[in-house]
Amino acid sequence: MRQHAPAYTPEAASASATGGAGERHSLPALQAKMKRDPEGYETELRQLQRHFESSVFLFRQQAALSSSSSGGGGGETAKELGDLALFLAHVAPFYPNDLADLPDHIGGLLDTNARALPSGLRVHLVQALILLVNRKIVDLEDTMELFMELQVIGDRAVKKLAFSHIVHSIRRMNQKHKNEAKNRKLQGILFKLVQGEEESRAKRAFTILCDLHRRRVWFDDRTANAICDACFHPSSRLMTAAISLLIGYENVEQEDDSDASSEDEASQNPNIILSKEDVYKANHKGTSASKKKKKAKLERVVRSMKRQQRKSNEESGSNYYSPLTYLKDPQGFAEKLFSRLQKCNERFEVRMMMLKVIARTIGLHHLVLLNFYPYLQRYVQPHQRDVTTLLAAAVQACHEMVGHCTSPLYFVTNDVTSLDILNTTKLICFFCRCLLMLLNRCSSR
Repeated sequence: MRQHAPAYTPEAASASATGGAGERHSLPALQAKMKRDPEGYETELRQLQRHFESSVFLFRQQAALSSSSSGGGGGETAKELGDLALFLAHVAPFYPNDLADLPDHIGGLLDTNARALPSGLRVHLVQALILLVNRKIVDLEDTMELFMELQVIGDRAVKKLAFSHIVHSIRRMNQKHKNEAKNRKLQGILFKLVQGEEESRAKRAFTILCDLHRRRVWFDDRTANAICDACFHPSSRLMTAAISLLIGYENVEQEDDSDASSEDEASQNPNIILSKEDVYKANHKGTSASKKKKKAKLERVVRSMKRQQRKSNEESGSNYYSPLTYLKDPQGFAEKLFSRLQKCNERFEVRMMMLKVIARTIGLHHLVLLNFYPYLQRYVQPHQRDVTTLLAAAVQACHEMVGHCTSPLYFVTNDVTSLDILNTTKLICFFCRCLLMLLNRCSSR
C-alpha cells in the first residue's frame, strides 16, 4: 500500500511556483506519478482542478473590472495559472471524466479575455489548448475560429503558435487519406474569413489557404477559387497579395514576420553530386563493414537525388501552383478583374500585376475579352516603362479565338530592341492564326 503524496491545496500550488528548486519540480513529478497510477492521485487532481477553476474565475473578474491588467500584472499568479493549465492538459487523457470541462475553461478564458491576459499566460494557455487538440480531447473544428482570432490580437508568439498548429493539424489529418467531411467544414470557416471585410482576419485566413495549397494538402477546386476570389477583396493589401501569388510568387508576403510553419521548407539542401569514385569506393574499397556503411550512404544519396528530381519536375510543370487553372468561371473572373483594373487607383506596379493576371487567364482558358486589347494598346508605347513585360502580357493574351483586336498593337519601332520585336511578333502570330492571315492579305495588296 503506497503512501499518498501531500495534499495539493491552493497554498501548496502557489508555493510550488515560488519556492525552491525542489518545489519548482513538484508539478512535473506529480504529473509523472499520475500517468503511472491515475486512480491513486484522484484527490490531488481534484484539489488542483478546483484551484485552477478558481484562478480562472479570478482572472475573468479582474478583466471585467479593468482593462489595464493587460500590461502583464500579477506575474506570480499568472505563472501559477499557466503551469496548472499545462499540467492539467498533460494528464487530461488519464482523467477523461474529471477533466471533461477543461477545454471549455481554457477556450472560454482565451475567447473572452485573451487581450487582457499577460503575454506569458496567453502562451501557456494556447499551448495547453493545442495539447488538448493533439490528444483528440477536443476537435480542431471546434477551436478553429478561436485560433484564427488569436492570430490578430497583436501577440507574435501566440500568432506563430496558432498558425503553425492549424497548418500542421490539417496536414496531419490528411496525411494518410483525405477526410473530405472535416476538410469542407474547416475550409468553410477559412473561406468565410477570407470573404469578410476585416482585413487582418482575412489576411491570416488567406495565408493559411495559400500555405496548404502550396503544400498540396488542399489542392482542390474550392481552395483554388477561394484564392482567386481574394483578388476582389476590398483591402488593397490582400488584393495585392492574391495577385502576386497568382503570377508566380510561392510565398505570400507577410506583414512583419515569417510564420513558423515555413521553417521546415526554408532549409534547402545543396545540390547533391554523385561521382564515379564514390560508387567505386562503396563497392571495392575498405572492409566489409565500411563497404556496408558506404553503400547505405550511397543509397540515401540516390534517394535524395530522386526526390529532388521529382520536385523539380513538379515545379517546372505548366500547371504547377496555378489556382487560375481551376477557375469555375474564368470568363467572369477576367471580366470582373478587368473592370476593377479600369477603375482602380493603385500604383503602377500593382496595375501591371493585375494586367498580367488577366492576360494569363485569357490565354490559359482561351477567353474572348475584346476590350482588353485596346486597353493594352494605351501602354504598349516605345517610351513606356517595363514595356517588355507588357509585350509578354500581350503574347499571353493571344490565342486562336483572338482575331483583329491585336492589329493596333504597334510596337515595331527603333526604340525597341530587335530581339523583342522578333520574339513578340513571332509569338503573337503563332497564337493568333487569324492575325497572320490578315497580315498576309495586307502584304499581298
